[in-house]
Amino acid sequence: MAAENDGAETGADWSRRGVLMGLLATGVLMLPGCSTLAGSGSSASADPVRRLMRTSSERAFAWLGQPEGFWTSPVARIPMPVLFGRPGRTTTGVLKSKAFRDKLQYQLNLFATPGARAAGPLVLKTVQSVAIPNPGEVLTGGNTAATTLLRRAMGPALVNAMIPEIERAINEAQDSTLNQAIAALKGVTVQDTAHALALDADNGIWYEIGAAEAAIRQDPAETGDAVLIGALKKG
Repeated sequence: MAAENDGAETGADWSRRGVLMGLLATGVLMLPGCSTLAGSGSSASADPVRRLMRTSSERAFAWLGQPEGFWTSPVARIPMPVLFGRPGRTTTGVLKSKAFRDKLQYQLNLFATPGARAAGPLVLKTVQSVAIPNPGEVLTGGNTAATTLLRRAMGPALVNAMIPEIERAINEAQDSTLNQAIAALKGVTVQDTAHALALDADNGIWYEIGAAEAAIRQDPAETGDAVLIGALKKG
């Protein structure tokens, strides 16, 4: 799907994205009882939360691992990184062209996919061991409470894992649009680009996981997981 052929996002899409950004951008919202995070919670009582985290994450990465996963997601699509819009850094007028910038944004969203594929296993591994001191509060804490707890536990781990994968993909592809964009910026390297893209991809991943969690909470029966269904109904 070419960038220029893609339709504009609907108001509902951007409303949904705005809500998720508000809940997840800082990684500290929608978790009551935050002062009690020192404990780990019993394995049995935490199991429904881990199931919620795992199912949400699996669904998110199944989507984002597709070639156009970020681009076609109403919540995870990556905007133009700030790196390509800083005043005084542009050496040519190519980045002033809307058509060029649209094509560049599309390509950057494609390059985020290898990063997501590297991030997925890390998230699923963390789900198995993350401390969940108050499972009941997470289950009743809001549409993205489990995602928020997981994101806080992981910190910058996904960004650090994605940078080398995105850099490798960029170097291997030698995409002409991205090469022109990098060449048009003073002192910017492929590694700088990979870093900037990884930061935006990190946000996109958590927005997608949060959206998946919210959808599961709205219709837990759709998961077919009896433990998760029972826990969310009680919540």
